[in-house]
Formats: sequence, C-alpha cells, structure tokens
Amino acid sequence: MSLEIKIPAVGESITEVTIAQWFKKDGDFVEMDEVICELESDKATFELNAEAAGKLTIKAEEGATLEIGEVVCLIDTEAQGNSSSSSKEETSGSSSQAQDSSAGPKSTGEIKEMTVPTVGESISEVTISSWLKSDGDYVELDEVIAEVDSDKATFELPAEANGILRIVAEEGSTLEIGALICKIEVTEGGAPASSSGNKDSQENSSANQSGAPSKESYATGHASPAAAKIIAERGLDASQIKGTGKDGRITKEDAENAKAPSKEAPKQPSTAGTSTSIAHSTEGRGERREKMSSLRKTVSRRLVSVKNETAMLTTFNEVNMKPIMDLRKQYKEKFKEKYEVNLGFMSFFTKAVTMALKEWPAVNAQINGDEIVYHDYVDVSIAVSAPKGLMVPVIRNAETLSFDQIEKEVVRLATKARDNKLTIDEMTGGTFTITNGGIFGSMLSTPIINAPQSAILGMHNIVERPMAVNGEVKILPIMYVALSYDHRIIDGRESVSFLVRVKELLEDPTRLLLGV
Repeated sequence: MSLEIKIPAVGESITEVTIAQWFKKDGDFVEMDEVICELESDKATFELNAEAAGKLTIKAEEGATLEIGEVVCLIDTEAQGNSSSSSKEETSGSSSQAQDSSAGPKSTGEIKEMTVPTVGESISEVTISSWLKSDGDYVELDEVIAEVDSDKATFELPAEANGILRIVAEEGSTLEIGALICKIEVTEGGAPASSSGNKDSQENSSANQSGAPSKESYATGHASPAAAKIIAERGLDASQIKGTGKDGRITKEDAENAKAPSKEAPKQPSTAGTSTSIAHSTEGRGERREKMSSLRKTVSRRLVSVKNETAMLTTFNEVNMKPIMDLRKQYKEKFKEKYEVNLGFMSFFTKAVTMALKEWPAVNAQINGDEIVYHDYVDVSIAVSAPKGLMVPVIRNAETLSFDQIEKEVVRLATKARDNKLTIDEMTGGTFTITNGGIFGSMLSTPIINAPQSAILGMHNIVERPMAVNGEVKILPIMYVALSYDHRIIDGRESVSFLVRVKELLEDPTRLLLGV
C-alpha cells in the first residue's frame, strides 16, 4: 500500500512552499516520524516527517514549488526495511564490519567517463559555470557535481556513479555536446571512513571538539531557492554567509539576517617620496576583465546576424495612455482582490497585439527558406532583463488568454527568468515579441527583431506632453511605440496599419473587451 504524503497546512496566509532539501533519496527506507525533507515558505522553514515506515518514492524534486495539499512523495508501507537484517549482521559479524569500515571504499577498476549531455535541440555547446565538487572528492550516484551554462539556461550535472572524481574540464571551459567533462574512478563499499588518520580526519576531529558541524555535503554553503533569490536581490556574497540549515545550507532566514558588504573607502597611497600630482593621477584607474558568458556570446552573435540578414526598418507612433491609466485607476484594486495579481500595462498591450495580428497576419509570420510560414496562433515573447542577460520567455496562445491570465503568466515567467530557472521549452518558439524599455526610462528606441520572427514592438516610458485635442491644447500622458519589422515579408502598408490598429485599441480599451 502506498501512502501519499502531501504538503501540510503550515499557516493561514501560506498557500505554497518550496522543497528546500531532501534528506532521503528516492528508494530509501524511512522510519515513521523520521525527517525526510525541508520545506520553505515565504515566512519560515519547516521539516516534513514520514507518516509511516516504508520505501520512499519522491514526486517533487528540490527547488520545486508546490501548493498546500499537493503530493510531495509516496511511502510504500508494505516494503520491508533492512533494519532487522542489518542488526542481525551486526550481531554476527561486528568485527568484519569494523574492518570494512576502516578499509573504506574499494576500487572496481572501472573508469566512468562523463560527457556533456544533450540539453536541447538548438544547443551545441555549454560552459562549465562552477564545480560543486573538487578533484579527488568522493561522489555518490546522482549527486550534483557541477553547473553548466548554455546560451539559454543553466543545468545541473549529476554524478553517473559512486567513486572518486577526476575533473577534466576546468571552470570557464566551453565544451561541445558529447565532449569529455570528467571521469569517475568507480568504487564500491560506500564513502571513505571518517576515522582514517589523514589530515582531513584530524581537521574534522578538531572541528567536532570545537562544536562545529562535521557533516559536509552539496548543501554546505549553498543557498536554498528562497535564500538564493534574496541574495541576488540584495547583492550579497553567499560565501560570506554562514548557513544554519541542514549540513550548513544557507536558509532564507540566514539570507535575510545577512548584512550587505560595506563599501570601504579606498586607501590613500603613501605620498612619501612622490609628488602630490603623481599620487592623484593614479587614483581610481582600476579595471577588470570578465569572460563573456555563453548567453552573452550567443545574444551578440544573433543580434549581428539579424542586422546582416534582414531588411529591418522601424516605424513609430504615439499612444495617449490616459484611457488605460483611468481604467487601471478605477479597477486595479478590485482586479487585484479578485485575481490576486496587479493589473499592468503588459496585458493591455498583449491583447491589443493579438487582435491586430489577426488582421495583419504577415506581422505574425516568418520566413523559412523559400516559404512564408503564417501562424493561426499568437505566441508572444516578452523580453526580460535577467542577472545573466536578456531572456525572452514565451506566453503561449496569448490570443486565448484573459487579462488576469496574461498578467499571471508575465509574473511567472519574469520571476523564473530572474531566478535563472527558465526551461528550454519556455524560451523556444514565439511568433511576435514585446519589449518594454520604458521601465528603464527609455523615451524612444529601435528594437532589434528576435529572429526568426519578423517583427517586434517596443514600449517606452510615459511622459506628460502637450497635445492638440479638438482644437485645444491638453496635457496628456503619452507613450511612443516602435515597430521594427523585416521588410522582406512585411510591407510598409502592413507595418504602419498594424501599429495604427494597436494605437486605436489602446486609446479606446473598450474595443479590447468587445473585440472591435
């Protein structure tokens, strides 16, 4: 019989939690009331206990966010543990076990070569972002040993066997799919015994005497998903934060209590034996070099390619944003109360774009060889500025979504982009792109097409300007909008008419509701 273990109610206002860390592995035998994983909400950290003894089957991986009541794992209560057999073995052969423990893992002579796995159809190479294990460390099967960056996302690399790690590719190396990344000298007999008389064990012994935790694992010094978000937002250094969670993991509370690094005043160079002018001229002239990430290199390559391979033009118009702003002011509180999401400008622009694209399908098309591919659906790509660079996740079938569904999808994708958790599927495809430079203060720009799409709409900041309305001068909130398009597939009449249609829909948002 399999018992479903669900996310328990942990507070009145808490609707979801994140799996911070599993203390047991899939297939392990667990005892009743044994702590099996750690959960994090936006307010606190909780431990999840096994509700019965049996074999564990994990349904949600570390980092997954689940709502209250969702199944997190299963426990097969009919499975038999190895506690009785192990106790029998301990009784009959304790001396042999002691010898095995002191002997540590035994080499099988097998060398497991790990190569860069296939991580997506269009991804041909990856960069070693960071090694989570050092050369010569003992690693366990499926233990995460490294993080690799592609031009679209970051992936974790798990060990493919138990044994001693031998690193082949150093951090920062760029490898093609299938290239050798490391080797594992396969062993059997478990992890090395901590009782050996080497330097490491002596350090562990002294650490134990001083009260410091001796158990180290992948979690040691690494932030939980909630903590990582806080660290990124506040610009903290994770290496300077002491983790108080399981095995030294940095919890959300650790990140919240950490202080931002103080900016020390630069030390004045000694002027003894030198002139004041020379000392002054050498101040503040430092420089640093950073290797371009795979994402940045790919973005650079694609942007240059678009400029060289498309006949790109940009047409402009202006939109009176007062009707939308008045509508938002009147209904934003009720909208948020009902749908639990803010009513932003993106939903208005997305709805306007989807309606205009139905009337001008060439703007929603793309060139494939000698053919023009027209789409009956609208997958809207939204440009998001993420820590690692520009990300363009996709809102699927945007033409079928309501205002609240669009806003929720925008928030979900933007959050995942900033946390570097977007999947390949969430970033591929897209038939039309919307970018909003206005959030950074841009008044006007000529956005570059997101190939292989044929057009992109640029939003800008809203500024009050004098406008002539029915022979009178009025001060109105105005936004400039820009449509960059590929003139090979979109004619001037289509591009201008499309942008005028978007302008009409935005200046009279009732049209968006009535579809006219």
